[in-house]
Amino acid sequence: MFVAVYPAEPTQPLIAALLAAGYQPVPLDDLSSLEERVPAEGWAAAVVEVTADLGRALTVAGKITEESGLPVLLLIDRTMTADIVGETGFTDFVLSPVDRTELRVRLGRLHSTTPAMADDDIIRFRDLQLNTATYQALVGGEPRDLTFMEYELLRFLVENPGRVWSRDQILSKVWGYDYFGGSRTVDVHIRRLRAKLGEERSSWITTVRSVGYRFG
Repeated sequence: MFVAVYPAEPTQPLIAALLAAGYQPVPLDDLSSLEERVPAEGWAAAVVEVTADLGRALTVAGKITEESGLPVLLLIDRTMTADIVGETGFTDFVLSPVDRTELRVRLGRLHSTTPAMADDDIIRFRDLQLNTATYQALVGGEPRDLTFMEYELLRFLVENPGRVWSRDQILSKVWGYDYFGGSRTVDVHIRRLRAKLGEERSSWITTVRSVGYRFG
């Protein structure tokens, strides 16, 4: 399981703790590397280590959350706990010096948490709601006019977050094995879904270069 780590030169205790917990840390120079270096199986989570500039770290954590939907674990000094009260953009935090067992438990919870939760006929992801009985989609409480296949594609992605799916896999899962259209159909529907989700939420669907797509 791969974990994106910021900054590019994390401390050795953090690297050792991640390896001991069974995670492969991948230090990132900047946020553009998050998509460029994404593993085939996707990221398990992201860890942002605060070494000096808390404000900068919170900004980075917020951008990771907003642009990729990854759960973010913040590693901070004990003296910074009061400064993060009321802050958003990260999922959880752990104190330094890092305890290996605590890090493993917290990352395990982040990694195993499923973003989409079903409640009767409602599937939710953040402020997106899909009603499987009425085929209605709400984003931020506002309805979105989706075609049947757009809805089915979005539902499939929401119910299978984090994993990278190839275009052929999406075709077989959503359109069915009897569908004879090309993989371009997936690209067209993904483009339409992003447009209908809106600019702020289009990044929920990530393009994995030379592979396919990932949701969340």
